[in-house]
Order: sequence, then C-alpha cells, then structure tokens
Amino acid sequence: MREASVGHQCPECVAEGRRTQRSARTAFGGSAAGRAGTVTKTLIALNVIAAVIGLALYGVDTLIPSGGLFTGQTQWQLSGGVLGPSLVDPNTNQVVYEGIYNGGYYRLFTAMFIHYGIIHLAFNMWALWAVGRALEAMLGRFRFAALYLLAGVGGNVAAFIIEPNSLTAGASTAVFGLFGAYFVIARKLGGDTRQILVVLVINLVITFTVPGVSWAGHVGGLVTGALVGAILAYAPRDRRTVVQYVGLAVVLVALIGLTVAKVASVTA
Repeated sequence: MREASVGHQCPECVAEGRRTQRSARTAFGGSAAGRAGTVTKTLIALNVIAAVIGLALYGVDTLIPSGGLFTGQTQWQLSGGVLGPSLVDPNTNQVVYEGIYNGGYYRLFTAMFIHYGIIHLAFNMWALWAVGRALEAMLGRFRFAALYLLAGVGGNVAAFIIEPNSLTAGASTAVFGLFGAYFVIARKLGGDTRQILVVLVINLVITFTVPGVSWAGHVGGLVTGALVGAILAYAPRDRRTVVQYVGLAVVLVALIGLTVAKVASVTA
C-alpha cells in the first residue's frame, strides 16, 4: 500500500490515477517537463562534443584564437561551415569539400555546431544557457528544440543566400533566433522586455562592427526566431497545437524553397 494524504492507496490505484491524469502544460501548450532545461543542456553538450571532435581531427588550431577573438579558417570550419561553392584541390582539381551548390546541404545544419575557437564557443554557450532555459520552460521541450533548430537553419540560409562565398559557422544564428523569440513571447505574456532589448542591441552592434562576423546569419536567425516565436505564442488556444505544427512546417518548407531557389539561380 502507498501512503496518501488521507489513508492509504493500493499501487494499482496509484498507477491508474497517473495514467488518467493529464500532464501539466505551459502557457503555449508544451510539456512542463521543459522546466528541467534538458534540451538546453543537450544542445550545449552537442556543441562542446563538436569542438572536441574538431580538436581530435584537426588539432588545437580549431580552438585557440589567432590574434583575436576567433581562430582562422581551419579544416574543421571548411568541412561543415556554410559555403556555396565546393572547395577544390588546385593540384589535383578534385573536390575536397562539397559546397551547398553541389549538394552539400548538410552544411546548413552542421554549421550550427562548429565554432571559430573556444572563445566563440564560450560566448554562444553562455547566451544559450542564459536564454535557452527560460524559453524551454515557457515552451516545453519539443517546441523549444524546433525553435532553436529552425532559427539556426534560417540564419544559415540567409548567410548562404546573401554571402555564399563567405565561410560562416557558429551557434550564433540559433542564439539570435532565441533572442527574437524571447522578445515576442515576453511581449505576449506582458513581461518586461527591456533587458532582452539591451542584450539584442549590444549583440547587433557587435555584429555590424566586429570584422568577420556574419551579419546576414545573425539577422536571418533573429528574423526566423521571431517568426517562429510569434507562431508559437499567438496560435489560437482552441486549435493551438495544429496551428503551431502547421506554422513550423511552413517555415521549414519556406527555408527549403529559398535554398533550392538560390542553388537553381547559380547552377542553372
């Protein structure tokens, strides 16, 4: 028997009660399990693991900055960063790394987990930790994961379309998307948005003043994240889940369409 607030209950009765009890949901329809921050922690772990893989494959140059905040371009960034044209060995005329123009679409995803050194990684992971846990608690695990990945891909698609010949990488596209979504969701909840606005302005100033930073990727991630945040926050309550899922699917299809159109405009 299990002790209850009044008397005792049999184990079978407790199990049956748990099966029929509805799990707690957030204001936007997600599971309250997001309060544990599991997805945020997992994403940070994946980024750190990616850095370790780069270190193991290509050496300490992938982590140690070269005379500034970031490292130079190493084989790690070349292998998985956002880049339109393929990289060809001038001696053999053979393709070393396939670009997006030639089918390397994986770069739009892998670039989110590759950084220009340990400082770049640390900045992005700190921002992810600071904003990600709050958003995951508000949205739930699945919705937060979808927001992060769509914002990251959205920023990378923007970087590919606007700066296809510039090699870009980093979780910044997704992090800027979190900033945008946080602002939209906080406004929906009637919260104070001044702090996130200050953080956003500071990061935009850095984006447009520090050489080598992909402004297209940051702005693309910001816009995509704000759009996804609006879909999640403003979906009508009576059919919220359907509207949210359809909205997320539309954003994904739009990103795929923009990528395919850019490739076709170059390779046609």
